[in-house]
Amino acid sequence: MRGKVAVLGGYGGIGSHAVRWLHRSGVPLRIGGRRLAAARAFAATALDGMAECRIVDFRVVQSVREFVDGCQVLVNCAGPSRAIAPWVARMAVEAGADYVDAAGDDLLHEQLFPAPYRLRGRTAVLSAGLSPGLTGLFPRAIAAACHADVYAVTVHFQLLDSFTRASADDYLGALADGHTTPHAAWRDGRRRKAALVRRVERTLPFFSGEVTLLPRLTAEDERLARALGLTRGDWYAVVSGARLLSVLDRVRALPREEAAAALCRTSSLDLAGRGPLVKLVVQADGRHAGKPVTRTAVLHGPGKAVLSGAVTALTTLAVLRGQIPPGRHFAADVLDPCAILRDIAGPAGPARVTCTTTAIDAAQRIEEGRQ
Repeated sequence: MRGKVAVLGGYGGIGSHAVRWLHRSGVPLRIGGRRLAAARAFAATALDGMAECRIVDFRVVQSVREFVDGCQVLVNCAGPSRAIAPWVARMAVEAGADYVDAAGDDLLHEQLFPAPYRLRGRTAVLSAGLSPGLTGLFPRAIAAACHADVYAVTVHFQLLDSFTRASADDYLGALADGHTTPHAAWRDGRRRKAALVRRVERTLPFFSGEVTLLPRLTAEDERLARALGLTRGDWYAVVSGARLLSVLDRVRALPREEAAAALCRTSSLDLAGRGPLVKLVVQADGRHAGKPVTRTAVLHGPGKAVLSGAVTALTTLAVLRGQIPPGRHFAADVLDPCAILRDIAGPAGPARVTCTTTAIDAAQRIEEGRQ
């Protein structure tokens, strides 16, 4: 299980958190990027100097080949993922290494042919971060906890954090790819367009202040709905920042450079005076022995980088242990969601989870009573 892991971007926002988790798990590490001094400074302060540091330029084929040489897994935490991941993933399999991508969405999945991974017994796991990633794993874990035939889920996802330039580029690319359908929902086993409308909620359970709900259906949501056999599924992005909401409404009409800059600027302004946070609320409804079953769970996290790094590290550990078969996969489709949740929300994990067997409105009263 203790093969060496090479982490591209291992001293950055997401990569630094993934590397810390892997280091605590006893995994030998090689970290790198284009700034060798930054990698060495991070390793000295955060890893007790217990990591090999190398300079690597993801734009240069030979540089990446040398970086992954001798390692069992190449983990990509550099961005923007869409510009880096396709050929970095291919070089990993050519070098005989497995591949884990903290981002890497449906477009990358389409670009990677599965045959080379299966023929060489190698594994590529994509979307091993917060969203997509934990946003697909958490509802699966809650559905499993129901011990019932789950037929409906409702998900509210709030991310209050700053866009980096790389994450803004990836976000805009996902919008352009058409893998997310605004206002769509899951109805009777298929995507239904224009099923939901945007709305403003002055008092939404578990969320502070007035928020705007943006209904949407992503490719990850559709895979979840099919896997659980849902007849109904509603997914909402919860937005509380007025400035960011204004930009989100018009990014499709802006030139890419201007749109990315606006996302970075306005998200930072909306975050001013507050710390980053993630809140994911899932209600699962089902039936057991002819009786209705409902479970509602709320995941609270400290921000995108911390949670993404944790999921990336846990995915890498699963690959090292041989728990994921050869081929290319999405993390939410192949990881054990209950095991991931136990680690993420365990004593050493960055998140906390509260659960109740009642619907969202009743769950809100229960949680308020605990505070």
